[in-house]
Amino acid sequence: MTRVVRAADGRSWTVRSEINWSQPATAQEFEHDVAAGQVGGIVMLVIIVVLVLTIVFWTPPTVVIPTWLVLTFLGVLVLLPVYWALNRPWTIVADTPEPVETAGEHWVGTVRGIMASRQETSRVARQLELNAVPDDGRGRLQPVY
Repeated sequence: MTRVVRAADGRSWTVRSEINWSQPATAQEFEHDVAAGQVGGIVMLVIIVVLVLTIVFWTPPTVVIPTWLVLTFLGVLVLLPVYWALNRPWTIVADTPEPVETAGEHWVGTVRGIMASRQETSRVARQLELNAVPDDGRGRLQPVY
């Protein structure tokens, strides 16, 4: 999502948010950055698939598997990837080329989730319109020099 905002001081800012499909390495989350990566998720997926196949193929033919159990398994298998996709980190960028002699300003921040991204982008645009600064110190954006 990209917005062009006219700040209170007359400068034109571009505020945009974009999804990060890979995890950005930040100083606050450094210990997670050195973790095993995707191995844990793949192992958990394999364990779930093995358990479901075990239940399906090792049940005697006389045992009736209730429909709600099958629907629960399918629901879990569908909802977990959807939850993962909805909670991806988003990068929010606010930049302006003005003043030309200083090469402008560039502010960057990261939030988790699409709804948080939309709210933060709207908050940054509102801050620019009112105060001519993307962040008042309470938000996620930090200036990049």
